[in-house]
Amino acid sequence: MSITTTTHLNFRGDARAALSFYQSVFGGQLAITTYGDFGMPADAPGASNVVFGQVTSESGLRVLAYDIPGQFGGSAETAGSTHRENGVTLTDQPFFVSVEGETLDEVQGYWDALSAGGTIIEPLAASAFSAGFGMLTDGFGVTWILGVAATYTAE
Repeated sequence: MSITTTTHLNFRGDARAALSFYQSVFGGQLAITTYGDFGMPADAPGASNVVFGQVTSESGLRVLAYDIPGQFGGSAETAGSTHRENGVTLTDQPFFVSVEGETLDEVQGYWDALSAGGTIIEPLAASAFSAGFGMLTDGFGVTWILGVAATYTAE
């Protein structure tokens, strides 16, 4: 038996923009279904918002998202915050999205794209456990951890 876990992000009216941004970063296919597509009257507030959206990339990334009904005004303002203080990461967010690549060059490309318009929490750099590790919050309020996959040996 196997299972698949997929990050599902909740937005406040900007899921379409976020998904389009993530597609520009990771490539792949974008699929969006609106509340209107499911029968909400076209002139109702939120009818054009995303009830189901996803980006699926050839490299394996899959992100789902939707707009919370009745919530508007952008997600970054209500997403909480994450920062480094005295060598410790402090946050009031319930989760981060972690992406690992095989090489620093691969991860650097994702980092450069995701950090545009975002806030760097911990710069992408070599660490004791990875050839590259960093943390940032993108312009939509989602905090990402990017790193080069560590190679572990079994004992």
